[in-house]
Amino acid sequence: MVSSVILSYTTFVYFFSFLLYFLRMVMGKEILGRIATFVTLAGLAAHTFAIILRWVESYQLGIGHAPLSNLYESLIFFAWAIVAMSLIVERRTENRTIGTFVTPLAFLAMAYASLSPSIQDRIEPLLPALKSNWLIAHVITCFVGYAAFGVAFGFSLMYLLKKLESQERKSRFLNLIPGVSALDELIYQMIVTGFLMLTIGIITGAVWANTAWGRYWGWDPKETWSLVTWIVYAALLHSRMMRGWRGKRLAVFCILGFFCVLFTYFGVNYLPGLHSYGAS
Repeated sequence: MVSSVILSYTTFVYFFSFLLYFLRMVMGKEILGRIATFVTLAGLAAHTFAIILRWVESYQLGIGHAPLSNLYESLIFFAWAIVAMSLIVERRTENRTIGTFVTPLAFLAMAYASLSPSIQDRIEPLLPALKSNWLIAHVITCFVGYAAFGVAFGFSLMYLLKKLESQERKSRFLNLIPGVSALDELIYQMIVTGFLMLTIGIITGAVWANTAWGRYWGWDPKETWSLVTWIVYAALLHSRMMRGWRGKRLAVFCILGFFCVLFTYFGVNYLPGLHSYGAS
């Protein structure tokens, strides 16, 4: 399929953009940052075209569904969402350092989708439980939330690195990272965004489950770990608003929360349950 070929090439575009972002921080040459942004935008454009093309290809095969139904397609969309959100944040903050910490996530997701022998990139008919108009709303909201948590993870790494800087130990690399107060606020904003989107994703998933299986909640492993992830970030927001958690504690908690996201996404796919189709 042409879309799979385009997506394979896009994987290497994201790796190249990461190298450019990284070299810009190491060498301090702004031209490298501008090129990195352009390359990332080009990769996102190709990525978007490939997703649309895959959707068209599904109709040409007589299947006709949004490319969001299996592990391969969800990885592709997750990478798309995290790159898109990273570019939005980059434009909003006028700081390109986030690309160094977030584009590797997109590259790894795309590489895993393309290279893992256990993941098939072919377009297949939807399982009966997936034939619902709630599919697009549920998957998009969940993965936009995951992408926001991924960007928050990147900002958390930047915060911990920035804390290593001191008046006596200055480096070009760390100097390009925004100040710790700005990073603290950005982490919080990304967590709020991710939490709201994940909440909507869980709600739409519950409605979808009632349509497909006749119950809103069944303690399926994916449902259970989605709730665990939601509780982790809810606790983080509560600690921030009610107990004044900021700085290093917020960053470390955010990193731990993202590992919960990764387990919810990857680990649970290989446990028996109604969401086990994600591993196929």
